[in-house]
Amino acid sequence: MNLKPNILEDRLIQFSVDVILISKKMDACFASEHLVKQLIRSATSAALNYGEARSGESSSDFLHKMKICLKELRESLVNLKIQKGASLMNDEMILSKLIQ
Repeated sequence: MNLKPNILEDRLIQFSVDVILISKKMDACFASEHLVKQLIRSATSAALNYGEARSGESSSDFLHKMKICLKELRESLVNLKIQKGASLMNDEMILSKLIQ
């Protein structure tokens, strides 16, 4: 899928917003709190780093920042799968949507 820069940025921002909103529906146990804090950091980092990448000073700077975005998105995906597997969220439908 080839997305225009503004569309990709909007999707990354929406992903961050959705993660923040879903965090309010997580259980209050230690594991959930630990994972949700890390999830918020990685999800929002992807969007923020993409903004940085768009103003990269060189092609290599752009690629480096895009690799960071991808790393943060992979971390977010694994985190969401762990939370789903451990049934740490009350609304699995929203969780499945984020995983997709």
